Amino acid sequence: MNHVLSVGSQFPAFSKKSVVSMDQGKEFETLTNQVHEDKWMVMFWWPKDFTFVCPTEIAEFNKAYEDFRDRDAVLIGASTDSEFVHLAWRKDHDDLRGLKFPMLADTSKSLAEELGILQSNEKIAYRVTYIVDPEGIIRWVSVYDLSVGRNVKEVIRVLDALQTDELCPCNWQKGEKTL
Repeated sequence: MNHVLSVGSQFPAFSKKSVVSMDQGKEFETLTNQVHEDKWMVMFWWPKDFTFVCPTEIAEFNKAYEDFRDRDAVLIGASTDSEFVHLAWRKDHDDLRGLKFPMLADTSKSLAEELGILQSNEKIAYRVTYIVDPEGIIRWVSVYDLSVGRNVKEVIRVLDALQTDELCPCNWQKGEKTL
């Protein structure tokens, strides 16, 4: 793994094909970093489509989609698989058919490389989650080993804390006092 782009860095500009629908003729759109202009962005990466831990996470993020929307955050899932593999996986997997957020295809691996999140042997992305503020600055990043699934509630908790713009103590939850 290269040097992971971390907190305080500008999130790289991107323009990538994404799966946004399963409707014939409307499956694909090009997503750019403009997608989160004036909004927060949560981008989470998984190593490979058609694997076992990944769909559990993707389904969990999908269940929480409204929670992210309520917080004015654009949710994007991403891997280094192509948009065609993403679409095939969505059609094949019950938990992925009704996704409400785009699946970004970093087929050239250029974005994952710029972020420094490629695993060195297979050149697949680690399980990484970024929270990016409306100015495009990375405010939180978490990196998990390939075998460990992440905690979506924790991503929402951190987003809530960042959005208070206050000091939030250990284990802080939305609605509790800040420091």
